[in-house]
Amino acid sequence: MRLSDGDYTELDARLADHDAFLKSRYPGERPGRQPVHTVYIPADRLDNFRDWGSIALAAMTDFPWEADDIRAKLAAEPIEDLRVDFEDGYGVRSDDEEDEVVRRAAKILRAGPVPPFLGIRIKSLEAATRHRALRTLDLFLDSYQDTVEITLPKVSGTDQVAAMVTLAEKLEKAYGLPAGTLTFEIQIELPSAILAADGTATVARLITAAAGRCTGLHYGTYDYSAAAGVAAAYQSMEHPAADYAKAVIQAAAAQTGVRLSDGSTNILPVGSEQDVQAAWALHYRLVRRSLERGFYQGWDLHPAQLPTRYAATYAFFRDGRDAAVDRLHRYLSRQDSGIADEPATARALAGYLLRGLDCGALTDAGFPRADLQKLA
Repeated sequence: MRLSDGDYTELDARLADHDAFLKSRYPGERPGRQPVHTVYIPADRLDNFRDWGSIALAAMTDFPWEADDIRAKLAAEPIEDLRVDFEDGYGVRSDDEEDEVVRRAAKILRAGPVPPFLGIRIKSLEAATRHRALRTLDLFLDSYQDTVEITLPKVSGTDQVAAMVTLAEKLEKAYGLPAGTLTFEIQIELPSAILAADGTATVARLITAAAGRCTGLHYGTYDYSAAAGVAAAYQSMEHPAADYAKAVIQAAAAQTGVRLSDGSTNILPVGSEQDVQAAWALHYRLVRRSLERGFYQGWDLHPAQLPTRYAATYAFFRDGRDAAVDRLHRYLSRQDSGIADEPATARALAGYLLRGLDCGALTDAGFPRADLQKLA
């Protein structure tokens, strides 16, 4: 051996800054449950969000998939993640009217119960809506006084994200909240949030600019497609422009602890029986497609989309459960197999089984949860 202790020490010193950067910027997957969807409800129509389960159940006439567990889910926890929407779904109102809606929405939420994940989508930080966005967020925090996720829409550059970090810090001090309490999701609705004018991947810089406060990246199907020039009839979660954007998002967020959410389909299961069945089939296929591509969350816009959200999600984890358990057993016991799995794949297998447990698709993942958590 030709290297001395001094050579080891010298290399450690040379790479110390990079080691610290990797630890900070790429901490790995964030532990804990991720909701399978986010439901956006306009703030002035929040009254009936607790009825979404019963509405979804009533819509399940001639539901074509196995449904007993879906009905149980809809009865117990129909909405996993709720966003009170003051942006596109709500529109532009007078300050007095929006102030009143903010207070009323907070009162509805305080009446409880609320979904396990809860947040507010404010207007964007673009000049035209900036002051209203800040006022709504400030008033909501004053009225609700509980921790919520903030969704920041139509982000186009790092300056907006850095400003959101400063705003969060100011609000934490103003409301006596511990540092780091206020976190936010970034909605990717503009091509400039994917590719900057200088050719760099904007979304990676957005994560850095968030200084650890960004918890999620949410793809906005229709705003993004329209901004990219896709004709309205062809705007879809599976358009090539959407797939490209989401591939960049996925690469930028990998191992950062920032979670991903696909968008929505605006084809709703309403109308004739034929229309409902067609919309269910489309939604089921799109949810399954997103899951297969590593997007474990998506948006739902109507109560009748909940049955297919859960049907597709449960099927995804149940269909692959036995193969995942077998592969992980073989890997851990070093048995010969037709698949040469590596440590990274073992982590992915454990993560897949944990997600199945978290969403309720699996009750037995073949391993104790604690063992899977260690592997993942």
